[in-house]
Amino acid sequence: MTIIRIGLDTSKHVFHVHGVDGDEQPALRRRLRRSQVEKFFAKLPPTRIGLEACGGVTSLGAGVA
Repeated sequence: MTIIRIGLDTSKHVFHVHGVDGDEQPALRRRLRRSQVEKFFAKLPPTRIGLEACGGVTSLGAGVA
């Protein structure tokens, strides 16, 4: 199973991660604390990530890019 796209829903403390495979089927669902996000993405192979548009995303996006 290869995750082709990940959506990241941001908030102050808890982030929801949803990933889909090549058939557009759910392949990943995680709930992460802010401190866990960068470590989690470091373990994944490169893929497209969609981030919610808000002010705090700029620094987060740089950490997972």
